[in-house]
Amino acid sequence: MDHDLQYVSPLASRNASAAMQAIWSPRRKFTTWRRLWLALAEAEAELSLPITDAQLAELRAAVDQPIDYAAAAAYEKKLRHDVMAHVHALGDAAPDARKIIHLGATSQFVNCNTELIQLRDALTLVARKLAATIDRLAAFAVQHRALPTLGFTHYQPAQPTTVGKRAALWAQDLAIALEEIEHRLDTLRFRGIKGATGTQASFLALFHGDHDKVDRLDLLITRKMGWPEDRRLPVTGQTYPRVVDGLVVSSLAAVAAGCQKMATDLRLLANRKEIEEPFEASQIGSSAMAYKRNPMRCERVCGLARFVIGMTQTPFVTAAEQWMERTLDDSSCRRLTLPEPFLAIDGVLDLTINITSGLVVYEKTIAANLAAELPFMASENLIMAAAQKGHDRQEVHEVIRTHSQAAAARVKQEGAANDLLERLRSEPMFDGIDLAAVLDASQYVGRAPQQVDAFLAQVVEPIRQRYRDHLGPDVQLKV
Repeated sequence: MDHDLQYVSPLASRNASAAMQAIWSPRRKFTTWRRLWLALAEAEAELSLPITDAQLAELRAAVDQPIDYAAAAAYEKKLRHDVMAHVHALGDAAPDARKIIHLGATSQFVNCNTELIQLRDALTLVARKLAATIDRLAAFAVQHRALPTLGFTHYQPAQPTTVGKRAALWAQDLAIALEEIEHRLDTLRFRGIKGATGTQASFLALFHGDHDKVDRLDLLITRKMGWPEDRRLPVTGQTYPRVVDGLVVSSLAAVAAGCQKMATDLRLLANRKEIEEPFEASQIGSSAMAYKRNPMRCERVCGLARFVIGMTQTPFVTAAEQWMERTLDDSSCRRLTLPEPFLAIDGVLDLTINITSGLVVYEKTIAANLAAELPFMASENLIMAAAQKGHDRQEVHEVIRTHSQAAAARVKQEGAANDLLERLRSEPMFDGIDLAAVLDASQYVGRAPQQVDAFLAQVVEPIRQRYRDHLGPDVQLKV
């Protein structure tokens, strides 16, 4: 693989899509640097600095040509400075424009603005893939909106819910995370031109003290780079505020948490043989235990999500330890803490799209597991039914409690079926009460089906409208 095409990661890129790797690739970074240098020169010329049309034409032609990475590497080996290495390499490609390249700028003009563009595009790709996962989960939730299943609290059997309602809960976590991603996109601001310590002093000198021209220069470059003009940082030090990185990675961690929660539930449900991730006909679950159907996709989601969640600390520590207007100890760690969580969450979302597109539901197993616990679930209804016939509520409660404990002990000790209802039939207080009717599971799921409908209408449909062009089988971002 050509090194300039993709970000080569020691950690997460194996799972990331080509689109996400391209966003964080050396090619994307260095070509964006060149676009920024061209935008700077064009804007300075428009504001009457002595830059000729011929110089701009030569610079535009050079920017459109492939980068000579070997020349840039040779310059960097000599100069020990990556930005100046690429200034010289671009100057070689545009010799008449060499003297006006990077005019008035500091290295963070290209570094920071490029990173903000990468963050914007990477967040956009995350949002689209997250919306696709929500869309598929919602379709699954509708399909199984009324299918009763055993609920769990403390991972102990609890009041029944429906398979669709549980899926809606997973989707709701992801919808909340999507709001976080969209908020980051809506509030991400461009650095623009700020100079060595953020005062714009070098540009003020270039324009002989004309403050209006310096402000217009900042606006023009923002516009040329395709950023909304009203979303510029009004003040910076040498860099854009590093706390932005922490907030972005925290938003990715919210996505990771929602995905890991869903994948963990599916792993538990796979153990109960109720729901499985897609399992291919020739797929091997274990090299030793041939019968196994390991939930390997969900396990990968959990592992990668854990990595993303664990990445949240370093960006905030970096932000906290920036001395005054800037210190360079941010640079080395940010080369990992910016791309790596994006590459990992991209892999997570590709997996969740795959998983939610092919979930397998075993309805008979779900029904059998629920039936084994249903007599216990029905105890409150039975108390009410006996009380309505004039029996003392507390006495009924004690009778049911005593028989429930005995039935549960028999299930655990003998592996026998739950015989609670048979035990209760011998009690006079339940004469005339249809005990068999309590086995209709649908009466215990409350408003779960209607809640699924409301969630789809109120939350999912607006998401589908916003991302209607990106919900097909191939969710990518052109870069």
